[in-house]
Amino acid sequence: MRAIVIPSRLSSTRLPEKPLLRIKGKPLIRWVVEGCLRTGERVILATDSERIAEVVSDLEVEVILTPPELPSGSDRVAYAVRNMDLDFVINYQGDEPFVYEEDIKRIFEELERGEEVVTLGVREEECYERPSDVKVVLDRRGYALYFSRSPIPFYRSKNTNVKPIKHVGIYGFRKETLMRFVSMEKGRLEEAEDLEQLRLLENGIRIKLLLTENYYHGVDTREDIDIVEKRLSRENKT
Repeated sequence: MRAIVIPSRLSSTRLPEKPLLRIKGKPLIRWVVEGCLRTGERVILATDSERIAEVVSDLEVEVILTPPELPSGSDRVAYAVRNMDLDFVINYQGDEPFVYEEDIKRIFEELERGEEVVTLGVREEECYERPSDVKVVLDRRGYALYFSRSPIPFYRSKNTNVKPIKHVGIYGFRKETLMRFVSMEKGRLEEAEDLEQLRLLENGIRIKLLLTENYYHGVDTREDIDIVEKRLSRENKT
């Protein structure tokens, strides 16, 4: 048994009421929910807001209202599935309007093969110097060694064939691993970088990263809205 869970909260420090902001005339959260539904998977919206639930009320998505005081999207996902008979859960960020069925399938396939946590990454030169883009370095088998907002790896020589990888914040979990994860105390590296995935690495839990050539761009700023709208128009998405 498996499901995609979309965590979404109304408050946002950078963009007030971000899930309800309109992109090409449609609320952001609706883009995410519709995209996930097109994969054919079970889709659950975990939100602290009746207003967010209302804008997707005509869609075949399960809605679970979560306490507003939960500290993160992962906590919201864990709360939603805590009593569900599920083996695998994908935490699909509520500000990521691009959804690709093939990447969802790949994540679930890796979980079924025994991986505990699986995520995505794209090779992108432009991400290297931007603190808003999280970079990741991998071992030879595709497991994450470290995530950082800083440029990693550091290029001592410009003559290198190691290209930066931008992390796409979409996570697949075995359910028991997700529940363990949200029960752990925050780690020092997580606090320093403000990246919750470092909690997993600090506790010895491996994260398998799948490289994809698909386009992802989350919405955190007004500039992101413009970028996303142009891309959606280019792909003729409505």
